Amino acid sequence: MTITPLVFIYDRNATRSSAYLDMRIEGCRNYAASRKWTVADHWVDRGDDALADTRPQLSALLEILRREAGIRPVICLLHSWGRLAADPVHRIAFQQRVARAGGYCATTFNESDELAHEALAL
Repeated sequence: MTITPLVFIYDRNATRSSAYLDMRIEGCRNYAASRKWTVADHWVDRGDDALADTRPQLSALLEILRREAGIRPVICLLHSWGRLAADPVHRIAFQQRVARAGGYCATTFNESDELAHEALAL
């Protein structure tokens, strides 16, 4: 029997407008639904937190993801890689945090770091 992954949608939004953010979150929900994945919820870092190295909402997401990782596959779902960070070095650091919590990242563009999980978790 295949265990349905539990999806944690993450985004960041530095601007006051939430129109594009809402579209990205909805896109993630639709992507998860098309794969019959269960969505736990969504977490969004806003304003200065969206640009900082410390992300309170991402940290909160990872605490729950860590607890669920021993039960079933867990995925941090993003609209695109840029939703973690624009800078590739920072993005990989955030991907490592997800991997160390027991999950992997995926995007709505059918991209995933699942195969790199072991290397990222080091």
